[in-house]
Amino acid sequence: MPPPSDIVKVAIEWPGANAQLIEMDQKRALSSIIREVCDGWSLSGSEQFALRYADGPQLYITEQSRSEIKNGTILRLAISPARAARQLLERVQSHGIDARLEALKELAKLSADPTFAAEFINMEGIGTLARLVESGTHFGEMLAFTLTAFLELMDHGIVSWDLISLSFIKQIAGYVNQPMVDVSILQRSLAILESMVLNSHSLYHRVAQEITVGQLIGHLSNQEIQTYAIALINALFLKAPEDRRQEMASTLAQKHLRSIILNHIIRGNRPIKAEMAHQLYVLQVLTFNLLEERMMTKMDPNDQAQRDVIFELRRIAFDGENDPTGTEKRKAMYTKDYKMLGFTNHVNPAMDFTQTPPGMLAVDNMLYLAKVHQDTYIRIVLENSSREDKHECPFGRCAIELTRMLCEILQVGELPNEGCNDYHPMFFTHDRAWEEFFCVCIQLLNKTWKEMRATAEDFNKVMQVVREQITRALAMKPSSLDQLKNKLRGLNYSEILRLRQSERMSQDDFQSPPIIELRERIQPEILELIKQQRLNRLCEGSCFRKLGNRRRQEKFWFCRLSLNHKVLHYGDLDESPQGEVPFELLSDKIPVSDIKSVVTGKDCPHMKEKSALKQNKEVLELAFSVLYDPDETLNFVAPNKYEYCIWTDGLCALLGREMGSDLTRSDLDTLISMEMKLRLLDLENITIPEAPPPVPKEPSSYNFSYNYS
Repeated sequence: MPPPSDIVKVAIEWPGANAQLIEMDQKRALSSIIREVCDGWSLSGSEQFALRYADGPQLYITEQSRSEIKNGTILRLAISPARAARQLLERVQSHGIDARLEALKELAKLSADPTFAAEFINMEGIGTLARLVESGTHFGEMLAFTLTAFLELMDHGIVSWDLISLSFIKQIAGYVNQPMVDVSILQRSLAILESMVLNSHSLYHRVAQEITVGQLIGHLSNQEIQTYAIALINALFLKAPEDRRQEMASTLAQKHLRSIILNHIIRGNRPIKAEMAHQLYVLQVLTFNLLEERMMTKMDPNDQAQRDVIFELRRIAFDGENDPTGTEKRKAMYTKDYKMLGFTNHVNPAMDFTQTPPGMLAVDNMLYLAKVHQDTYIRIVLENSSREDKHECPFGRCAIELTRMLCEILQVGELPNEGCNDYHPMFFTHDRAWEEFFCVCIQLLNKTWKEMRATAEDFNKVMQVVREQITRALAMKPSSLDQLKNKLRGLNYSEILRLRQSERMSQDDFQSPPIIELRERIQPEILELIKQQRLNRLCEGSCFRKLGNRRRQEKFWFCRLSLNHKVLHYGDLDESPQGEVPFELLSDKIPVSDIKSVVTGKDCPHMKEKSALKQNKEVLELAFSVLYDPDETLNFVAPNKYEYCIWTDGLCALLGREMGSDLTRSDLDTLISMEMKLRLLDLENITIPEAPPPVPKEPSSYNFSYNYS
């Protein structure tokens, strides 16, 4: 007979003594259990002791967290959090250098524990650490451990960052500005400054006064600290007032930030890790967001300076550089010229730019093309003006709509998504990457218009094809603008049609009743193949990131299904693994028989706990939770949509429920179509003799080895 669900069997260790094996009653007060354990070793004063995990982060166990204890867990009897905090606070203020160093080393480790942190903070521990830093008497390892402990304690959110003194900020900034500082000290200093900027509006201004962008850019050549440096640059960029962002962007350009990132990070000799990829994505988003003001600014038809830009577009296209003819002599031809330029309003084309988005951003793009790529601009305009009216590609209208489309694709004006690593290397290869991207895409649009032999009525269809061409090319992550051009050349209109036909094959083909019947017969077989593939992937396991307040101190955990499909094993990792993690390294487990259900999105407990302000759509779409007996959860945030589909489908298959993700539906359609083609091909190759009747061939079997990468 199995033990009651509120009884867990654990081992408890104490230095120099044999471990105690006990059955812990989860309904019994924790203090009573600790008293019984102390009595077993003849230890008095049980109120001075507590239980901690023996493995992993070795966190203290509280009444709130005790439900996480599993059967077979190894615990350790330790001094209570309050007693440990009091002792460490005394030791970090001792006069002995060695004793203080050991105390700070232990404090740096314990500060990650929320129970200990609360006790230490209540004893004014953070103020003590701040004074040690402000004194300027700590160096090397001692200072590094002090800063680590300070950062861990502040990260719990118990104390407001606004309470940090100016002298402390100056001291931390001093470490960043010094030419020769230990890497570990520099990492922690940059991390502290980033947290100050992100968590306090008033501290942003103080940090911005102490740290220059030039000093931070200087650290990007050091591979050990470049992630911390770019994270602080992003934080300053993100929190800067709107009127300061353009100024900061100009400074970053003058300091050659883009080329330094390209040469030392993107094209460096180390692979880019997830955190650096996220920071590059954030910088990309913040840079493109500088376009938002122009994107949301309407052209004023009565503003002569703005109208002069349109005159300049007309002049470059039709008058030439050295044409002495003034605009007065050509006023009668303006309407004709504006029509040839492809504006909707031929009389007053300024009216075409009164909608936002894209507003004045479209004008900026067109003027950049006309001035920097003048030959291309003139060729596009004159080429279309010489076509038959019904086939001409309206340059002005296309440029406006294309600008709006590019803003949507690159999400101009939206804040960065937590957990997103979707940066594009090519945008770091040119100082005017946005404008150059537009120039490539407007040429693509003109080429696609010709390939489609489009007329004005086909405008929306052409834009849909162009959007598809651009998004498919971006998904290939071209490393340069030239590579983007090559990708787009391969995605001509004929190729898009072929891809669409291939992807629609399962919907458009095989619609006759016999074929539909064959499809229905094949489907269970294919579903079983997909199910086995999903379960095999769960057996291989996946790494998940723990969402915290500070991404730079990223923590990971790994989960995988046992080979017999009966147990989910999981455990914490210090860093993202390069391959499969052995079961022995995963200390926690959940019997599959205990799993009650799988929930996703906003139904997940860890999504309900987060505040709405901190929540974003992308994280919500990647969240899922395993609910298991008695009333516990294992919460996940998948690294990407593919892993999300694999895990949610696999868990549903494990529980005998329907797999319903978009990935499964796509795989099902693709694999059924492939299998049907094979079977129909077999039928086509059968030679029917006059007699005797042919023996039906065995159905071909499909080897499931589909590659999603």
